[in-house]
Amino acid sequence: MKSKPVREDLDVYVWEGKSDIAERVAHCLASFDMEVIRADGIDLSRERTKARPSIAVVSVSVIEGASTNAHEWQLGHGMPVIWVATTPRENDPRVYPPEYSNILTLDFSGAELRTLIFKLSGAIAQADQAPAPVDPLVAQSSAMLNLLAEVDAFADCDSNVLIHGETGVGKERIARLLHDKQSHYGQGPFVAVNCGAIPDGLFESHFFGHAKGAFTGALYSHKGYFEQANDGTLFLDEIGDLPLYQQVKLLRVLEDSAVTRLGSAQPVKLDFRLVAATNKHLKTMVRDELFRADLFYRLAVIELHIPSLEERGPVDKLAVFTAYLGKVVGDSDVGAQVPLWLRELVEGGVFPGNVREMRNIAERVGIIYRQLGGWDERRIRPIFDALCMGTIARGDDGVRSAAQGDRARWDAAERARIVAALDANGWRRQDTANALGISRKVLWEKMRKYQILGNDSELASEFDAGGGN
Repeated sequence: MKSKPVREDLDVYVWEGKSDIAERVAHCLASFDMEVIRADGIDLSRERTKARPSIAVVSVSVIEGASTNAHEWQLGHGMPVIWVATTPRENDPRVYPPEYSNILTLDFSGAELRTLIFKLSGAIAQADQAPAPVDPLVAQSSAMLNLLAEVDAFADCDSNVLIHGETGVGKERIARLLHDKQSHYGQGPFVAVNCGAIPDGLFESHFFGHAKGAFTGALYSHKGYFEQANDGTLFLDEIGDLPLYQQVKLLRVLEDSAVTRLGSAQPVKLDFRLVAATNKHLKTMVRDELFRADLFYRLAVIELHIPSLEERGPVDKLAVFTAYLGKVVGDSDVGAQVPLWLRELVEGGVFPGNVREMRNIAERVGIIYRQLGGWDERRIRPIFDALCMGTIARGDDGVRSAAQGDRARWDAAERARIVAALDANGWRRQDTANALGISRKVLWEKMRKYQILGNDSELASEFDAGGGN
């Protein structure tokens, strides 16, 4: 009887180069629910491999003559790699660093490949089971305490939940809280999906999955997001970004409680709780016929609104800031040491990015504090001038007041800053994101928000696919 890997929901990417190994890999893994993908020439990003656990099987001929070595290649792709080579690794330590033991010779057997796959799948499963670092959940304001009371009240029901909130308020954190407090579905998986990041044309494959042979390259069956979330929670973030034709298909699954993989005629019964989130006004979109009314009412059985930092007020602004600051400097009591001028900057600032923006600011302040061993107003104050909307002013009575500023003016300034960075980096989005100190995903979201199309056809086509909204 064959031993099974710790997990089978793996994508196995095969870069075969000059060596014909893709078919052999597929044959060796034929008994398992893994998807073997010919990946030669594919520009595989970290975002793509994070969507599903991934392992690479790479022929060394792929990198022969290239300017990079195996170590750099592996770091760049961010997934476990099984190297296939004609010579043992010890013959060339420049290509195979000593810590790389996942090496197969070109005449590898099925048993040898499966042994390494099992080992790596076990390591991935162990990493998944390790407790993930959890951001501090701060709730001192009445607005936030009321929200958590609603979460407690609705967590243990099976109804769908629609979460409203501005960008960066922590919608996924609340969704996870609902999941963790759920007695039934909380024992199952939590599958988080960003609806705005699904490539055009791949919605069915990602959500519904596919059967073996459903299309060219589908060497194995694949469970979609619906099946992956079975007996657990499916969290659909940015639900307002789903095009109308995809909304229809989502609605059908919710009504039938079943899904049929592409290339299959056999429906799979489903039982999961759906939690959706959006920073858009879905009722307005329904009125404008940009979002289906029947789907909206199916999603919004229970509605939760996550307050922005402005709604939460100065008490939560300072509490969120000091909580993140304590994590950065490694001292949970550092909040008591924050000087008055810094407290005023935090409490009086306006943060359009909400908790996410506050976390970034706290990290920068914490790094300065850690480097200098103290508070340097000359270096810290410009951080708030650059990132916060509005400025801190003092009235005649000496009492601090916060200038709320003009959101349109802030948006215009941020848009101009992004366009300038794109121009400076030749419209290469990864380089631009690095220059701005944000992720490529956040940059893309901001470009969509501000309708920054540019002149390159790839960007324009991606915008068209996402709707540009």
